Amino acid sequence: MTAEPPLPAKPLRASHADREAVVEQLREAAAEGRIDLDELDTRLGLALSAKTCAELVPLTEDLIPVVVAAGEPLVLKGGMHGASRSGRWKVPPLIHAHGGAGGVRIDFTRAECRLREIELEVHGGMGGVRIVVPEGWTVQADDLSLGLGGLKNKTTEERAAGTPLLRLTGSCGMGGVFVRHPNFLERRKLRDAGTD
Repeated sequence: MTAEPPLPAKPLRASHADREAVVEQLREAAAEGRIDLDELDTRLGLALSAKTCAELVPLTEDLIPVVVAAGEPLVLKGGMHGASRSGRWKVPPLIHAHGGAGGVRIDFTRAECRLREIELEVHGGMGGVRIVVPEGWTVQADDLSLGLGGLKNKTTEERAAGTPLLRLTGSCGMGGVFVRHPNFLERRKLRDAGTD
């Protein structure tokens, strides 16, 4: 008996909130002079009639600045006791995370990010690096050396409109790198705080 080939993944359906987020971005872009009123009307029509998230992505992809934050990269060193970045913080385009013995945890769920792409250079060490990204963010790890600990990527592959690409580079080391979306309790806290 032969196994049937797997069915192709269905595109993620766009919600009212997805469409409204794109509409807001388009209005901001028009107010800043990045698109004219005719283009705004055209894109708004496409956004409001979009059935899937994939249809929304191209409507704002050219409007998200490649680099918003300049300056020094964020450096997190786990050392013996560990290090973390969570809550409200501004995401720079480059982050270095050194797991050391205590590990590093980076939570992007409440972070302010207007970048199209973020490079996260990881060095897992013994403690590893744990990363939490909002739903809709895409993670690319083609340039990541897996080391002994390896990579566990529990995120979805479909990128939502207006969200960044998180590009992982470096090495997983012995502790490994684990990437996921918020769990049930974390999503509940975000809803209660009004940020989801």
